[in-house]
Amino acid sequence: QVQLVQSGGGSVQAGGSLTLSCEASGYTFTDYSMGWFRQTPGNQRERLAAIQPDGTTNLEGPVKDRITISKDNAKNTLYLQMNSLKTDDTGMYYCAADPRIIGIWYGTAQYWGQGTQVNVSS
Repeated sequence: QVQLVQSGGGSVQAGGSLTLSCEASGYTFTDYSMGWFRQTPGNQRERLAAIQPDGTTNLEGPVKDRITISKDNAKNTLYLQMNSLKTDDTGMYYCAADPRIIGIWYGTAQYWGQGTQVNVSS
């Protein structure tokens, strides 16, 4: 069965960096678009970044200048590197995968990771 297993969350001080990982299994990794989302306290889930099978990336929102999305096809793993973290970045982060990029755009992706908590302290 398809699994997206996330790791790399945790606590960090403001100004620090974190890299989140999302290891995929159960489907052909290179055929799927993937993305990162987050939900911060009191807010709706928002899309942060997307990457298409050909490697085309898209970064969005107030964090786009502080994040990088990448993937390692050999490891079936998606990454989100976050720099210059702020307390407002505290929240739950999710990876997602879908055969079509539209599933990432609309947040209706077929598969989702379990989420990983990021806590940024001042």
